[in-house]
Amino acid sequence: MSLLSRSIVLMRSTRVRSGIISRLYSSNTEVPQFETLEISVPKKNVFHVEMNRPKQLNTFNKIMWQELNDCFTSLNDNSECRVIVLSGKGKHFTAGIDFNSLIELASKMEEFDDVARKAKLMHAYITYAQNGITSLEDCIKPILSVVHNACVGAGVDLITAADMRYCTEEAWFQVKEVDLGLAADVGTLQRLPKVIGNTSTARELCFTARKLQSKEALEIGLVSKVFPDKDSAIKEVLETAEKIALKSPVAVQMTKKSLVYSQSRPTKDGLEHIKLINQMMLQSEDLKKSAMAQATKTETEFEDL
Repeated sequence: MSLLSRSIVLMRSTRVRSGIISRLYSSNTEVPQFETLEISVPKKNVFHVEMNRPKQLNTFNKIMWQELNDCFTSLNDNSECRVIVLSGKGKHFTAGIDFNSLIELASKMEEFDDVARKAKLMHAYITYAQNGITSLEDCIKPILSVVHNACVGAGVDLITAADMRYCTEEAWFQVKEVDLGLAADVGTLQRLPKVIGNTSTARELCFTARKLQSKEALEIGLVSKVFPDKDSAIKEVLETAEKIALKSPVAVQMTKKSLVYSQSRPTKDGLEHIKLINQMMLQSEDLKKSAMAQATKTETEFEDL
């Protein structure tokens, strides 16, 4: 077993010993609990995931990378979860990667003299981190991110893997990696240009590591709306999430599935993909319920998917 594999096993066993278990709320909603994330259900079918390392400015350490993957994989399979709001506790959304984790990785690499063996360890670590971020994209539930104050490095990776992005007036964003002597390797270089639709601006941000303020983030399309403060942002975004949660989960989840599939493929492939999906999903009771509600101008409730 490799050093990285042993460390992952150790982390998982540590989390179990720390009491990271699923907790049953009075609403009978099963809510997974983690060390670096806090999860609540503020509205029916709406789950709120908060990065919970405020003293460390919500920096990403080894456990957080893994718990992001565990969390969004769990919520993907949770039929009561229809929409997810993502935010951070404390002063900042996130200050990026935890340097202690990089120091620990460098220490492990020093155990090897051969470049191939060092490279294999590094490859495993990068994959480990990438999987944590990609879990947001793989999760079939819409994810609405709310940024306040700093969103640095890995934070940009995180929000560009989400479906919708909002921020506060004091928020700022920074693709910091070039200042640290490395190329961003967890998703920003792949997703940011697609998110804002402007490769020139995306490359400028990635090459210069300059700070992007909230006003400009709105102008270039990185965020959908800017709020005066975090409380008002969370309140309104939760209301938006609730509106989505009231809609057919078949319609919403298949919409995300098609959007994610189509974003990196030719239009023809995307059309074929949604055709294969809808030849089944158009037979759902949700379509009949929606049509009846529209025709009678009434509201309807949909079963969990």
